[in-house]
Amino acid sequence: MMRARVPLLLLGILFLASLSASFATSLREEEESQDNPFYFNSDNSWNTLFKNQYGHIRVLQRFDQQSKRLQNLEDYRLVEFRSKPETLLLPQQADAELLLVVRSGSALLVLVKPDDRREYFFLTGDNPIFFDHQKIPAGTIFYLVNPDPKEDLRIIQLAMPVNNLQIHDFFLSSTEAQQSYLQEFSKHIPEASFNSKFEEINRVLFAEEGQQEGVIVNIDSEQIEELSKHAKSSSRKSLSKQDNTIGNEFGNLTERTDNSLNVLISSMEMKEGALFVPHYYSKAIVILVVNEGEAHVELVGPKGNKETLEFESYRAELSKDDVFVIPAAYPVAIKATSNVNFTGFGINANNNNRNLLAGKTDNVISSIGRALDGKDVLGLTFSGSGEEVMKLINKQSGSYFVDGHHHQQEQQKGSHQQEQQKGRKGAFVY
Repeated sequence: MMRARVPLLLLGILFLASLSASFATSLREEEESQDNPFYFNSDNSWNTLFKNQYGHIRVLQRFDQQSKRLQNLEDYRLVEFRSKPETLLLPQQADAELLLVVRSGSALLVLVKPDDRREYFFLTGDNPIFFDHQKIPAGTIFYLVNPDPKEDLRIIQLAMPVNNLQIHDFFLSSTEAQQSYLQEFSKHIPEASFNSKFEEINRVLFAEEGQQEGVIVNIDSEQIEELSKHAKSSSRKSLSKQDNTIGNEFGNLTERTDNSLNVLISSMEMKEGALFVPHYYSKAIVILVVNEGEAHVELVGPKGNKETLEFESYRAELSKDDVFVIPAAYPVAIKATSNVNFTGFGINANNNNRNLLAGKTDNVISSIGRALDGKDVLGLTFSGSGEEVMKLINKQSGSYFVDGHHHQQEQQKGSHQQEQQKGRKGAFVY
């Protein structure tokens, strides 16, 4: 009898274990569907790589670690660099292709190649939708200067690692924060390479005496002036014809595509209360970074992490340094709750289209029209007739950016009038 009970007991344990595992998997899927996998809060999503009194370098957590839905972004990282006036980021190379966008302040970028050095000067100006960008090929030694005597420099970088999913910065300098990578070689290698004794090499290149505090250091105005003598203007002039700029009294959007990297770069500003009407990108996955201000965003996507015809809304209240990812074909609407501006990177940008779902122009719904032997396709698509749908669409005279308060004001006005009427009736009764 005991022998018969033992297998039954084992079967019962195995059943409970499989049930527990199934429940845990279901719970994880439910948690992911309840959370917002597309929202990266600035308070806990940025990891600081280096920081001192002159500035910092930090990187956003990996997109694919946030959610499986973002696994197509596993080859991309977001990096932020900030520096105080008259500072230098020491020479380095990275195992990643870098796309730098200057968002505030001015920058002097120096790219170093064998027997060659090229300097580029960047200036954002007073226009919040104006931006400069520059590509840095993987493995290129470069350094950055903030030449302005008063204003901080802020750069957003889209990094595309070439070795693995992590980014590594290789600094030539030995500072109090880190060692030069040259120090990791055995003694006989630098001795033979420089044809010098190791003691001299160590004194000249690596000695602790005279080391900088970190990789961002102070630089005097005379050195800046000397570096700036041969600096070329940024790439803005050659790219200005490729910029696609859309705007009105409520907001402005500037976009340009770097075809070699298959990346869309955008800058957008919105006035408080403005609404960027529902729209979607056909191919591009857009990474949106908040530079200044606050906004409410609503994204519509599949419910949960499965193939389904059910949809749900993913909402977030965005503020400075927050990041939000908009997958391709997912409809999104953005409302500015204060004056706000963004930097955007669109992955898979070549042959990408932006399709509006509301507004007077560039509205993809109004283009559905009639087909199928003259049948009313809009009427078959929606509950009203095609004529009613077009009449509804044409009520909005604006495009892209519209007054997000308009309907709320009308509702409040109507409610206020109703309350006044109720008050008058009440006064009459009493």
